[in-house]
Amino acid sequence: MTSLKKMTALTLALAASGAFAQQGDGTQTWSKSAVVKPDKVPASDARIKSLRVAAGFQITVFAKDLKNARMVAVAPNGTVYVSRRDQGDVILLQDANQDGKADGPPVTVANRAGLHGLAIKDNKMYLATVKEVFVSDILADGRLGPQSMIIDDLPDSGQHPNRTMAFGPDGMLYITVGSTCNGCNESNPENATVLRASPDGKSRTIFASGLRNTIGIDWHPVTGELWGLDHGLDTFGDDVQAEELNKLELGKQYGWPHVFGAGEINPQTTPPGEISKAEWKAQSVAMALGYTAHAAPMQLVFYTGTGFPQQFQGDAFATMRGSWNRSKPSGYELVRIHFNDGKPQRFEPFVTGFLTDGGRTHFARPVGLAQAKDGALLMSDDANGVLYRIAYSGNEAKGRAALGPAPAGPMQAQAAAGNGGPLAKDRPDNAARQAIAVTSSAFPADGQIPKRTSEYADGVSPPLQWNKVEGAKSYVVIAEDPDAKPITPFVHWLAWNIPRDVTALPEGLQEQPRLTEPPGVLQGRNSRGSIAYYGPRPPVGDAPHRYYFQVFALDRLLDVPFGADKAQLLAAMRGHVLAQGHLVGQYQQREQSAK
Repeated sequence: MTSLKKMTALTLALAASGAFAQQGDGTQTWSKSAVVKPDKVPASDARIKSLRVAAGFQITVFAKDLKNARMVAVAPNGTVYVSRRDQGDVILLQDANQDGKADGPPVTVANRAGLHGLAIKDNKMYLATVKEVFVSDILADGRLGPQSMIIDDLPDSGQHPNRTMAFGPDGMLYITVGSTCNGCNESNPENATVLRASPDGKSRTIFASGLRNTIGIDWHPVTGELWGLDHGLDTFGDDVQAEELNKLELGKQYGWPHVFGAGEINPQTTPPGEISKAEWKAQSVAMALGYTAHAAPMQLVFYTGTGFPQQFQGDAFATMRGSWNRSKPSGYELVRIHFNDGKPQRFEPFVTGFLTDGGRTHFARPVGLAQAKDGALLMSDDANGVLYRIAYSGNEAKGRAALGPAPAGPMQAQAAAGNGGPLAKDRPDNAARQAIAVTSSAFPADGQIPKRTSEYADGVSPPLQWNKVEGAKSYVVIAEDPDAKPITPFVHWLAWNIPRDVTALPEGLQEQPRLTEPPGVLQGRNSRGSIAYYGPRPPVGDAPHRYYFQVFALDRLLDVPFGADKAQLLAAMRGHVLAQGHLVGQYQQREQSAK
């Protein structure tokens, strides 16, 4: 039997039998899955000439024989860089004579196993592998100087190992980290997220979560808002789940793994801490726009140049690498995303034809995308190793002027929200006549916090005890570091609705939104961006930081959803504090220490 016939037979068998899924709460579904991966054929001249591109545009070969060409980045002087994951390197291409073709064969400028993400800022190249980020100076000839590692502890990979990066208008480095699985509760809260890091790599937080595998991100050049394309769930059939376009905002949760799309429920997963699907959905942001399921979105670019007609400025372009689990293949194309006043309107195909023989074969899987210095788009293919150039050749007037860089205000405002101000205990709204004595069996007042409670070691929450307050209906714990920078004070722990008969918390509470022991306790988002306790992690060599473990007795239970931040929690506490107390511990890290 030929490979194609085997593939067809497998597809028919899978389509004929439903995959039964039951979540355990009465939700049931039947899904039909197909495994169809078109065979690769060479990118011949005839096939390339058969490509269909939007009216007034042409597609040509900028460079070929590049093997596993993945992410594309263009320096301000026009030098083109392409990462090659399978080869573990970055190659350089130049077009000094501006004829729309690379001047010669590629030059290897960096080597690192698993190298994938690229970002350029201030004449420096940032390079990401699965777990590391390096930075190099860009030399006068475009080559890269020695690489310095600035991050060495990104989450390990699993199903989605392809880290990508981009610098935001706020000057911060945004790093995408996919999930380890199709649908599961991750043990590392940095999986299935977009991270926000300082350019030196010394600090980072979780910017947005609940993102199964967001690879392409970019900022709208007018609004300054961050947008990303997320890969939908597999195994639910041809048309489920749609690929998601999301507006990404600080602290927001986008549903994965329990909710997807416009609010559909994943029947195969169970939220932690006895949280219902309805509760998870209420705390999730629905997608802004959906695209054909399993098309596999990759790099995303907002067009700002002058090489295309003006109506293209402010629209986005995205590569769709193509499906492997859809009976009729999707993707294998470049798409345009129309925006109007900063809001997405619709997707439309821009370059198609990479699927051939009725979808049984392909000669490109689009991955990388970047705007060249002359305003053309450069698109990489990691199947046959071609770097394509898409340029406007029509008669319509081109863009009048390039759009400037995206405004920094929206990202800066998000980062500043909730930052600053006094510790929770020092806020006038929390003043109380009664005092609570707070102690810990792990450390004395003003003493050294054990290393096991820090993020340099086990990261377990310390045991806490306090005296009972008559009339209290619940207790709140807030842990903060007033010596941290740039986030001051840095919130390490938010826990509320601790039952009135509970006056102690054991060491190592679960790091999940709701606790089942003690029952009913909810936990919120710390300044790292994760939920529950996050241990001390002061920079190596800093003077000791102080950590205030504050306990508040309230006259009520709080109607605050899990995952709330400090501002939400304090607002709900206002006027209900009966008593308060705190325990201060210190922590200093003198030398780097791996977990």
